[in-house]
Amino acid sequence: MKKTSKYRVGVIGATGMVGQRFLTLLEHHPWFDVAVLAASSRSSGKTYEEAVDGRWKLSCPMPEKYKAMKVQDAANIAEIASQVDFVFCAVDMKKEEIKALEEAYAKAEVPVVSNNSANRWTPDVPMVIPEVNDSHLAVIESQRARLGTKKGFIAVKPNCSIQSYVPALSPLLKFRPQTVVATTYQAISGAGKTFREWPEMIDNVIPYISGEEEKSEQEPLKIWGSVENGIIVKAEKPCITTQCIRVPVTDGHTSAVFVTFAEKPAKEEILSAWKNYEGAPQKLHLPSAPAQFVTYFEEDNRPQVKLDRDLYNGMGITLGRLREDSVFDYKFVGLSHNTLRGAAGGAVLIAELLCEKGYFD
Repeated sequence: MKKTSKYRVGVIGATGMVGQRFLTLLEHHPWFDVAVLAASSRSSGKTYEEAVDGRWKLSCPMPEKYKAMKVQDAANIAEIASQVDFVFCAVDMKKEEIKALEEAYAKAEVPVVSNNSANRWTPDVPMVIPEVNDSHLAVIESQRARLGTKKGFIAVKPNCSIQSYVPALSPLLKFRPQTVVATTYQAISGAGKTFREWPEMIDNVIPYISGEEEKSEQEPLKIWGSVENGIIVKAEKPCITTQCIRVPVTDGHTSAVFVTFAEKPAKEEILSAWKNYEGAPQKLHLPSAPAQFVTYFEEDNRPQVKLDRDLYNGMGITLGRLREDSVFDYKFVGLSHNTLRGAAGGAVLIAELLCEKGYFD
């Protein structure tokens, strides 16, 4: 990290649930200082407190330092670009509109760290879990050439649903996983909802989340892919099939995972791989990085959402119940905090990695 003063940050989509989570994470961040809050024209000109009146969704209070800040119109790209070093993007718009907005910011020489799905399959946009595929940031050079920029680019965070099992499988790639079956049990905050807003979810399970299964099956393959000729080519294996189910939980996505390997490891080898795995965030001691990327619980009744989702400030992945299976080689349970590791926190960690590697300078 070359810069001695804090980086000026914009939060585009600051009034939504993920935007709110960004602000709680950035309130005391050692490297980043929020300079701009932006949202739709409906909120433009209002103070943040006025714009979010009655719509604060988190259990923690709204940070005092942002209440009186004026919300700007996210469409005023040139004006916002002059006030920031980079932006986080978490807007609620149509996919093509998001793609156009993020590319416009990048072309205005503003790096974009996106929580949105719109650019996840753009071939030269890195989709990053920092502990797993930080090498994909190298594709930014090709993206800048395409966009005609010197500084501006887009980097994206993957879907929250995969965070509970991709971190578990990544240390095991050396054993060549062939088939993965994953069922995710996803919290209502993944839909941007609270129980107050969505009483139908109380005492209920919904066996369908639009678009989630395709993302859950395909995004890991891009993360495990390789940079070739200026684009990211997705991996061919493993074959992944998923079911994504909405459950009456506030925060925390749980997964039940079954996996078959080409080279079946011993259980002790899997546990050792999990315990000893560390990625760039741990080696670089990034501010938001969990000290231990994945934590395994020996108890049969762990991980549990209430007990374990907040491990390492919600940035740790927790695993349990690893055992051999009668059909597949192994099965296990995973858990991740969907609005921290899976959304805003994951994006902040990406930004820290980009910062440390000089992409904002």
